[in-house]
Amino acid sequence: MKRILVPTDFSKQAENALKVAAQMAKKNGSEIYVLNSIELPSNSESTGAMPESLFFIKLAEKHFEELLKKPYLEDLLIHEAIIGHGEIYNDVSEVVKEKNIDLIIMGSHGINGFMEMFIGSNTEKVVRTSKIPVLVIKNEHLDFKTDNFVYATDFSEECKAPFKEAQKFAEMSNSSLNLLYVNTPSEFKTTQEINERIKDFVKDQNEENINIHIYNDTSIEKGILNFASETNANLIGMGTHGRKGISHFFNGSVSEDLVNHANMPVMTFKI
Repeated sequence: MKRILVPTDFSKQAENALKVAAQMAKKNGSEIYVLNSIELPSNSESTGAMPESLFFIKLAEKHFEELLKKPYLEDLLIHEAIIGHGEIYNDVSEVVKEKNIDLIIMGSHGINGFMEMFIGSNTEKVVRTSKIPVLVIKNEHLDFKTDNFVYATDFSEECKAPFKEAQKFAEMSNSSLNLLYVNTPSEFKTTQEINERIKDFVKDQNEENINIHIYNDTSIEKGILNFASETNANLIGMGTHGRKGISHFFNGSVSEDLVNHANMPVMTFKI
């Protein structure tokens, strides 16, 4: 993870993500790109709209200048990117391609945190359209840890590629990787069926530092959150299915209570 992108609106949630990026950058010698996506007037090319556009750009530059003075960014290489398209996921995609970004770190807004991420926030849009891993941060982490990493999967063939990316991250961060399958009443699998899936899934994988778990629960989302809570996990990982977003695992809404208990980061990898 040599190049990290942090989209920001200069909010507290965005700064939580930047603080995590700073900690990761110091450990791995990474560069950080801070992106402020400005929604410029649609007629910004006309003479009348130019002063308004310049105002927003100057304001973003001022915020960025103040941000660079933060103690946690000391001795780090920080790059500023200001793009005025309005659609943040398009701007993120452009910067990722142009700067060869390895990882996106984003803050999650709102009281319900991940609930907002699931139902259509900017973060969710980036998650479902990104071709590179996205780390979603909900809270402030003064000492960001990923040593207990739970990765949820259905052990299908298409999930092998994103899991390899998760393995790379686990190796880089020296994390213990807990590979999780949630068995539910609606999609019940016998022990033999699950073990056959697991055997095929890991046959070409590096199994070092991997612990495999089968967890029974009433739904996949509850199983992931309950297992993560019971094992004191500090990071949840999963594959995403393009524009299907996280619904590949989260088929339906996650109750507000469960989401509020998910006080840990979520990292997604493109299937």
